[in-house]
Amino acid sequence: MNELKINPNIENSWNKALYNEFQSKYFIELKKSLIKEKEKYVIFPKGSEIFNAYNLTPFDKVKVVIIGQDPYHGEGQAHGLSFSVPNGIKPPPSLVNIYKEIYNDLNIFPSLSGNLTNWAKQGVLLLNSILTVRKNEAGSHRNIGWENFTNATIRKISEEKDGVIFLLWGSFAQEKEIFINKNKHIVLKAAHPSPFSSYRGFFGCKHFSKTNEALTSLNKEIINWQIE
Repeated sequence: MNELKINPNIENSWNKALYNEFQSKYFIELKKSLIKEKEKYVIFPKGSEIFNAYNLTPFDKVKVVIIGQDPYHGEGQAHGLSFSVPNGIKPPPSLVNIYKEIYNDLNIFPSLSGNLTNWAKQGVLLLNSILTVRKNEAGSHRNIGWENFTNATIRKISEEKDGVIFLLWGSFAQEKEIFINKNKHIVLKAAHPSPFSSYRGFFGCKHFSKTNEALTSLNKEIINWQIE
């Protein structure tokens, strides 16, 4: 159980905010499922990075939330941040399209790096709905309990914070809108940046400049979307 680095190895403010989730029956079953999975399969990301999004963006620092589906399932790609890959890994197609939109929106040239840690450290919670996956099996950890946990994360942000900007790209992320109080928060929706859907409304959404405009109106520091 400790090998998977699940609770209490999560940043302290999140540990406090989500304490009831860690004690819940579904989370105990989730841990058991992951232990069994790890006996048979290679699981991504590695245990120490499962809660990377939370550890890099403490609860009290969250300003923006970008919701992904599940981790990349290729060797070396997943490191606990939605849409992000570690240094030295080629940016995947969806991230390439995100960079294209940032260039069109803010004239920031695309980076060769796909590591979005810099965003996370500025208050952008890069949250996948499902936090683990089997190697080479997309969606393989759907419905084992992660959705309950990350839905609770979104609800907790909605309930206890004000003026958070949620970027919901694609139908999967937009299903999470029901957990967000739009009287308190800002929701921006667009097509998913995947090559299969980016031309149906992701390109031209200008979510990055709109996010910074909203942050300015809320007297919050804007996000530097540049990736070095």
